[in-house]
Amino acid sequence: MSRSRRGSRSWGAPPWWHPPAPPKLPPPEHGIKVTQAGSTWWGQRWIAALEQVSTEYANRLARGRTYARAGRVHDMDIGPGTVRARVTGSRPVPYTVTIRVRPLPTRTWARALRLMARQAIFSAQLLAGEMPRDIDTVFSEAGGSLFPASREDLDTSCSCPDWANPCKHVAATHYVLGEAFDRDPFLLFELRGRTREQVLDAVRRYRSGAGAQQGEAEAPGGPVPPVTVTLSPQDARSFDPPGGVPPGFSVQILAPTSHATVLRQLGNPPPWSLRESLLDLLAPAYEAAGDLARQWALGDPDASPAEGPPRPRRPPASR
Repeated sequence: MSRSRRGSRSWGAPPWWHPPAPPKLPPPEHGIKVTQAGSTWWGQRWIAALEQVSTEYANRLARGRTYARAGRVHDMDIGPGTVRARVTGSRPVPYTVTIRVRPLPTRTWARALRLMARQAIFSAQLLAGEMPRDIDTVFSEAGGSLFPASREDLDTSCSCPDWANPCKHVAATHYVLGEAFDRDPFLLFELRGRTREQVLDAVRRYRSGAGAQQGEAEAPGGPVPPVTVTLSPQDARSFDPPGGVPPGFSVQILAPTSHATVLRQLGNPPPWSLRESLLDLLAPAYEAAGDLARQWALGDPDASPAEGPPRPRRPPASR
């Protein structure tokens, strides 16, 4: 049995006095657009930490991913234990998002750094911009966890009127952080209380034996003691002559697992003020040059030296 209607307004339409929803503001030009958050295993672990504490607000996470891909997160600042960002939504004033990660105790950091120093692969992977796979085991043996493991480790807030926590603005910021961690794992160390320089310097000192003199509870940091190496003169005739290529000897020229490692290690120079990092601007040229050199070494006839690597992108104007 159908219901009769009067006039032209349907039953599902809102009443005439209901104000229309305000149009959503476009993303700002300097917004951070996420392309693929969680492309590394450590980036995935960071995103999983948010999903672990947000099971009842799954719809907010999906909307947060949309916000992150649209570039609505901007003016993000990462410091020891705290991340602050602005998120542009439907209101004229952007919302303020704060994410707090509990810093690890000094004693836990000292133990973890000593354990990392025992294996040279840890230093090599960190310098290459990669998070060591066994990092969880190291921090677990040190009495802590590098990644947030409970609600107490991760505290989020937003100035929006949504009562849910995390809201879509917090989720968007979290996904932007996930992509930032993909590119620089040291940002996660910084949130937990240690900068890139403090981690690498402490690992070097512990490997040289100097770190043990500081005591277990002392915070890592400070200058690395210089190492002096003296070489005595050598006569070239004293070296054994080459005996030819050993039988069964072969060399494989493989693509590197991480491009522009030197840029990742050095970071931006002190006066850098552009929105994009030096790594963002020059990494494509580094990768293209490495691919071309590898093709030449392998004798690839299709390699064209005339083309060469692409020019680095022109940096945008500083803001």
